Amino acid sequence: MDGFNLFYGALRRTPYRWLDLAKLCRLYFPNDDVRKIKYFTAIVSARPSDPDQPLRQQLYLRALQTLPEVEIFYGHFLRIRYRCRLRRPP
Repeated sequence: MDGFNLFYGALRRTPYRWLDLAKLCRLYFPNDDVRKIKYFTAIVSARPSDPDQPLRQQLYLRALQTLPEVEIFYGHFLRIRYRCRLRRPP
């Protein structure tokens, strides 16, 4: 799963900042035996508007590492902007 999009998609505009991925999988897939969760993310950089963002991310990633089912994979962000025309369905 893509950690950045999952985190912001699930928690943005909520008071919550921690997401237990193992519990989330148990709730969404109660009939499945989830043995491994692959979490893909990239290290964030500090921003003038949010200098503590990297610290919060590191705390969260350390918490995820305590879950035996979770394996974290690190990548990097691509800052490319695409322009697409809006298509209206018929």
